[in-house]
Amino acid sequence: MIETRKLDCGIRIVMEQIPYVQSVALGIWVKAGAVDETKNISGISHFIEHMMFKGTEERSAKKIAEDVDRIGGQINAFTGREATCYYMKTLNSNAEQAAEILLDMFLNSKFDKTEMSKEKQVIYEEMKMIEDTPDDYAHEEISDLIFKGCPYEKSIIGTQSSLKSISQATLKKYIEDEYTRDSIVISIAGNVDMDQMCKIFEGKLRHLKEEKEVKKFYNEAYEPRFKVKVKEIEQSHICLGTRGLCLEDENYYALSLLNNIMGGSMSSRLFQNIREQKGLAYSVYSHASSFVNAGYYNIYAGVSHDKIYDAINGIKEELELLKKDGITEDELHVAKEQLKANYIFGQENVNGRMFSIGKNTILLNRVYTVEEVIGEIDAVTMKDIEKASALIDNIDNYSAVIVTNKKCDLKKMVKS
Repeated sequence: MIETRKLDCGIRIVMEQIPYVQSVALGIWVKAGAVDETKNISGISHFIEHMMFKGTEERSAKKIAEDVDRIGGQINAFTGREATCYYMKTLNSNAEQAAEILLDMFLNSKFDKTEMSKEKQVIYEEMKMIEDTPDDYAHEEISDLIFKGCPYEKSIIGTQSSLKSISQATLKKYIEDEYTRDSIVISIAGNVDMDQMCKIFEGKLRHLKEEKEVKKFYNEAYEPRFKVKVKEIEQSHICLGTRGLCLEDENYYALSLLNNIMGGSMSSRLFQNIREQKGLAYSVYSHASSFVNAGYYNIYAGVSHDKIYDAINGIKEELELLKKDGITEDELHVAKEQLKANYIFGQENVNGRMFSIGKNTILLNRVYTVEEVIGEIDAVTMKDIEKASALIDNIDNYSAVIVTNKKCDLKKMVKS
């Protein structure tokens, strides 16, 4: 049973009672991420997420870790383009203690200047790690190219210069402006007393600002862009991507199924062509990512330096075949079973359920039940797939990024 309530202060709390488990997952979601940042404070949402673990008025960073361990908990957080989430999983008998620790971090973090300085160094190392991981770098860059002139082009991690400029005062002001009651959702999944959980959170967040300023969404017309990054590496990493669909688009599930057919599994067209038939890549796949106002579709392949042209041609072959012949009824049936299975597998733990109800509530202001999602997948028709195909089957609409060991004319390779 899923139930959404409002605390007296207006903050929403969405709960799913799962009586047959002995665990609980609690999350505090904030609708604040990279899209809410300006260029000079790029990465501040991610920085705040790090700093929430660095000590409160009552707990040091070590004490937070010890108190989590004491109740057998697992604590973590993540920052996305549109939201940040702080969450913990523990035994249902320790739910109250878990909520108290999360609230202490969320409301009473000190943001000590010395700790801020140290944590910036940690994030600088994280930036270097991305730079030194060419496939991660390629994925970051392709989304930047696709969303150029749109809020989604903003980097989650920021830059060294933007991070360096963030002061304690800047950080606290951002929290004051963005961590508002209308932008916070508490999500809980597990074997817990819903009334008791509401009592734990009631009154704790009342002092936060009521609402934040609504930012206007801007969006320049999309046009394909190309980028080549030269590094001394042993393999070339290719990303080809184009604009996709937002979360609530009527063809969202059709594109998800088409993505599965094209590059979402070992039996997918790209995997079978590029890896199994041509032997060009160890890793080749596609994915479709969706946000509130936009989305993108991306194809990735890691290949030998001398196989770049062949791999791109292989990808183009599959796109042309999709455009010419479409897909078969059997492919659609198999994709539906795979997508349903993947969704159900992700829902069979309390973290997965907490993430699902929390994300849907914070971003879409509603909760989708398992039955609704399965129904949406089953309802996709061949006609729906044709509409989704029109979004991704034209290579002329694709941007491209490659990380390789020498300069090349990537645009010519893609367009020729």
